[in-house]
Amino acid sequence: MAPSFIDLVTLHAAAGDGGNGCASVHREKFKPLGGPDGGNGGHGGSVVLVADPATPTLLEFHRRPHLKAGNGAPGKGGNRTGSDGADVIATVPVGTVVSDPAGTVLADLATPGATCVIARGGRGGLGNAALSSPRRKAPGFALLGEPGEGGDVTLELKTVADAALVGFPSAGKSSLIAALSAARPKIADYPFTTLEPHLGVVAAGETSFTIADVPGLIPGASQGKGLGLDFLRHIERCDVIVHVIDCATLEPGRDPLSDLDVIEAELADYGSFADRPRIVVLNKVDVPDAAELAELVTPELVARGYRVIPVSAATHEGLRQLTYAVADVLAQRPAAAAEAVPIVITPPAVDDRRFTVTRSGDAFVVQGTQPERWVRQTDFGNDEAVGYLGDRLARLGVEEELAAQGATAGCTVIIGPADSGVIFDWQPSIEAGEHRPSGPRGSDERLGE
Repeated sequence: MAPSFIDLVTLHAAAGDGGNGCASVHREKFKPLGGPDGGNGGHGGSVVLVADPATPTLLEFHRRPHLKAGNGAPGKGGNRTGSDGADVIATVPVGTVVSDPAGTVLADLATPGATCVIARGGRGGLGNAALSSPRRKAPGFALLGEPGEGGDVTLELKTVADAALVGFPSAGKSSLIAALSAARPKIADYPFTTLEPHLGVVAAGETSFTIADVPGLIPGASQGKGLGLDFLRHIERCDVIVHVIDCATLEPGRDPLSDLDVIEAELADYGSFADRPRIVVLNKVDVPDAAELAELVTPELVARGYRVIPVSAATHEGLRQLTYAVADVLAQRPAAAAEAVPIVITPPAVDDRRFTVTRSGDAFVVQGTQPERWVRQTDFGNDEAVGYLGDRLARLGVEEELAAQGATAGCTVIIGPADSGVIFDWQPSIEAGEHRPSGPRGSDERLGE
């Protein structure tokens, strides 16, 4: 049977490439010197995630884990800019955490409308019209578009709810949430009936809150035994933990106090729950023996500092008291915790002009956002484009830094990573990019081609 609830997926995202700029010269009868009119390439589309309350699970990404944005169109003559590639905007459930393959959290989309760009589209290349200058009146080249970003990210859904029902399998959590709200989880008399979280909205007077029913817990859950990690992941964001204790269990060696101790031990092993207020619900008190046991253990639980409420999901006994108890605890939350606002996650600002020069054996390695981008945008089949790159690097200060570190003419310079960068035989102080026609002024032969 195909899964209906997915809360952990690996997503393969690829942004669109930028379009190449156009190298074109305006051609019109009786206007031999029309000048450059090549347009810029369009920018590539980005892959964007948006938290949407109407999206319940990550199931769609489990089925289709590849997202590819559109490429930018190349520029054209007549100063026509290429169209931008289409963005891919994918909706994810509220509470989705985005991480890179190393486990570093990139974004936590915990509020509706929170947005994260996971792959940014490449910039479009400049056309020769944008590259013209008083020194370079008719550039015979254009810049290439940048490749779009790409890579894998992990999406992990952590349920966003005000309160969480926790307890052993078959403790009656599903029956309880069905009695408290309009949620309709599967209910049966065998363990692990609940295989996915369920959310319900509960009203307590004029106050309403959300409550989550999550998979049952067994010893060893914090190490992944049973459905433990599914259980624990989905209560991380809850403000109140409601222990649901089965007072009518017939399993040997179990009683309300030992069940509570096991659950608390697993919460402690998993971590991050020590500051959450607890409410203990003694369930199934419609059974006479269970009612007697609940009455017996209540003083001990109260002595431990717990707020204890006996309930019956079958007869609705104690449910009103439970809803008001949860609402009362939630009302005491810090105001800042309840005033989340939508956020937009963008990559950190980068100093484009910063670069480094390091020595690797006999070669010099130049690394930095701007020089590496310039290399990607250069058409190395065009000598004038290569010369323009040399001019840009010189103006940035790369030549000066190479000379300061002992580089000499003819030495090997690598721009980019040492194992995959572009390799040059360095020739300092090249007056590159200048085209000096041999004929009289205004008779550039390229304008007549």
